[in-house]
Amino acid sequence: MYPLLFRTVLSRMDPESAHHSAMVVIRMLGVPPFSWAARAITRPAPELRTTALGLTFDSPFGVAAGFDKDVKGAAGLHALGFGHVEVGTVTAIPQDGNPRPRLFRLIPDRAVVNRMGFNNHGAEAAAARLRRLRKRSRRTVLGVNIGKSRVVDVADATADYVRSATLLAPLADYLVVNVSSPNTPGLRGLQAVETLRPLLDAVRDAAGATPLLVKIAPDLPDDEIVAIAQLAVDAGLSGIIATNTTISRDGLVTDAATVAAAGDGGLSGAPLKARALEVLRLLRQTVPADFAVISVGGVETAADVQERMDAGATLVQGYTAFLYRGPLWARQINRGLVKLRPASGRA
Repeated sequence: MYPLLFRTVLSRMDPESAHHSAMVVIRMLGVPPFSWAARAITRPAPELRTTALGLTFDSPFGVAAGFDKDVKGAAGLHALGFGHVEVGTVTAIPQDGNPRPRLFRLIPDRAVVNRMGFNNHGAEAAAARLRRLRKRSRRTVLGVNIGKSRVVDVADATADYVRSATLLAPLADYLVVNVSSPNTPGLRGLQAVETLRPLLDAVRDAAGATPLLVKIAPDLPDDEIVAIAQLAVDAGLSGIIATNTTISRDGLVTDAATVAAAGDGGLSGAPLKARALEVLRLLRQTVPADFAVISVGGVETAADVQERMDAGATLVQGYTAFLYRGPLWARQINRGLVKLRPASGRA
């Protein structure tokens, strides 16, 4: 049903408008009795239960940051079968993001280009929603992804991140420092080791006991990825998320004019698969076995998720394929993983 709906209706809609329409339904699915009915259909099998970051996940497969920027759909996404939801990116100061249009489908590549620009209602609003959600239920494992406010100078980024961490860490199951989006000017420069170390130290102190991770870009050279990984371990972080979107347009099959019309922004989806897997393998060679590596980028099928787990991923996240696979995507992944597990040898 969903492929037909996508071809005939959703693909003709503005992508951001289609996303907002989907979020209306997802929010409804987060409210009983709809959440009970949805979870009954999508609940992951018990053998998929995964322990990481001191937490228990119903499935190793979750939703990457960017889908639920303002903590509005987390309960509904849990009801749809995802093992965790990473909300955000949240900034200390509310911001509208970049002008629309800012989200573009590259359908032949099963990809998306976005230059959203961290549009969100700010850390205080996110904290208030998290508080309300936690009062209703703590079953949803929630990560919170934080970024730099656009109006804050890069030189003042640390204080900006600390403000978000102070508000959000007590309400999060884990916290993520996003220094890798291509859509905030100067942000990726924070990935330089000499800049990143004091930032991570300050946010770690603000986060307290909440596990802290850093999210990196796929466009970094391998030696810089290794340096950041070693820094994250030395700084006492709990893990790394690899990877964010890419600024590369190599290897796309979509018509060049369509790609050019989409313009600047981060590319996500199937074209990112090979590089995301390379980075995962590089990280797993670099960090200790008990250091969490969450793999994201180009994940669409259960086989993709299992490949990441076999390559050493602690958890796996997806986002873009939701647009192409529809609301039962997590259920498809989870059921596929159960079938694949005996072949892979993972318990």
